Amino acid sequence: MAFVSVSGELDGRAEEVARATADSAGFQLITESQLCEALRAEFPARELPDQAWPFLGRAIVAKAGLQHHLIISCDKAERIVDGLPNTLKIQIVAPTGRRMARKKGMGSKVRRAFDLILNADSLSPAQMTDLLESAIRSKGLGRAQLLLPSEEAQVQFEVRLKLARYGVALPDRLDKKRAEFGHPSEEVFANLLDFYRIQWDYEPRSFPLQWDKDGKVSEAFAPDFYLPEFDLYVELTTMKQANVTKKNRKIRLLRAIYPHVNIQVFYQKDVQDLVMKYGLPERLAR
Repeated sequence: MAFVSVSGELDGRAEEVARATADSAGFQLITESQLCEALRAEFPARELPDQAWPFLGRAIVAKAGLQHHLIISCDKAERIVDGLPNTLKIQIVAPTGRRMARKKGMGSKVRRAFDLILNADSLSPAQMTDLLESAIRSKGLGRAQLLLPSEEAQVQFEVRLKLARYGVALPDRLDKKRAEFGHPSEEVFANLLDFYRIQWDYEPRSFPLQWDKDGKVSEAFAPDFYLPEFDLYVELTTMKQANVTKKNRKIRLLRAIYPHVNIQVFYQKDVQDLVMKYGLPERLAR
């Protein structure tokens, strides 16, 4: 997969160059209007904070990256592709007569955000398209693999974490599971997973730990949750210390007998920290 961002000032003809490059390079073009339309479909009648825009855009382009190499042309497109693999970030500066007034020139921090800056004062759209095509070929972006589902899932997970800071949750497409939880903390943790749209199973498997002389299982252990996306078992421990010690012994046995099984233990403070770290709704902590 390849993600090329084309950002530009007003009248810099960024979208025109992006469209011509997408046609010639065989990439799919995503424009600002398309991103806005996708967001309106996802969040009808809701005003979203400006800070959430790059992360919401990243969720959209990551999903599209499963099928196509992309050129994204919109304001601050470079922030949308930030952190994605195989990127090329282009800035097109508008002609002098139309350039947005600035007290100072383009700052060094802004310049470092881009791999290539094209000046519409001295370059025609056709010339800028040729230069962009050359940069794409030079980096071998057209030969890159498309985004793998596991990579896209990781991007979406990171996006959910970022959006939670602004009180934004992506629309829920999970089949919500309801279970008879053994402890209130387990329901809190399940709600937390639902908030981040992480698939989970509750106590799906029991692992034998000890056997009697006849070979019958005398002790077993069933972790609280299994997260299929991460191939990870999770055990919550929010009880008295005496019982915590017993549970820790079982977990040590599980790791010794089944070294291929990934298991993570969360203590009471861990769960509280997860609920509060990203400013999640208070309802999750109830």
